[in-house]
Amino acid sequence: MKKYAIIGGSGLDRLDTLAVSARRHVVTAYGVPSGPLCEGQFSGAPVVFLARHGETHRLPPHLVNYRANIAALKAAGVTTVFAITAVGGIGKECGPGRIVLPDQLIDYTWGREHTFADGTANEVQHVDLTAPFSTELRTLLLEVAPDAGVELVEGGVYGATQGPRLETAAEIRRMERDGCTLVGMTGMPEAALAREAGLDYVMISLVVNWAAGIGGKTISHAEIGHHLEHGMSAVLRLVGRALGVALSR
Repeated sequence: MKKYAIIGGSGLDRLDTLAVSARRHVVTAYGVPSGPLCEGQFSGAPVVFLARHGETHRLPPHLVNYRANIAALKAAGVTTVFAITAVGGIGKECGPGRIVLPDQLIDYTWGREHTFADGTANEVQHVDLTAPFSTELRTLLLEVAPDAGVELVEGGVYGATQGPRLETAAEIRRMERDGCTLVGMTGMPEAALAREAGLDYVMISLVVNWAAGIGGKTISHAEIGHHLEHGMSAVLRLVGRALGVALSR
């Protein structure tokens, strides 16, 4: 039986519409997750919610304990993860306010604990990451998007950078040449760890600004806040609709 989780990124440190039945503070073999596992009902569906950066958004991208987060969800019986990210837009179809369903990623991060194979008790896994996001979940989200009133950009390449600083214009030009259409800071190693743990994982990316040097203006934190406030409700409506359809099948 499938059990669903939502990982909330910037702009989604709390899931206010979650009817919480339990808050579980856990410790894993890899340390403490970003926050408690909040179990409850979301849009009529049982889910586990975890704030990637902590409930007070205290954890910068490079200090998130991604291994503990994924291990905690796995131990809680989660099988399926909807990962929500706030990103910068690089591709012309990925302007601020758009909601993108990426199908690929490129990892530019460094120094992060990126695997459960730590040379101790865990066997090395050479997981296949050809398609880093669940095809089944991507198909479901594309199917329900019209009924949820959400226009999705289908496909995209998420480039994961180290952060917490934003990128230079030259770095974004390089990423664009590499084929990236989005830039974020948390997609890796989260996606790879989910694959190692055997979880179905899909990313939903809300574009909150043009990336550096794209769009012809300086990045504004006020603009980022505006798109987070107005776009996150649509993202959650999409996830709620997907959960409802998945549970009915």
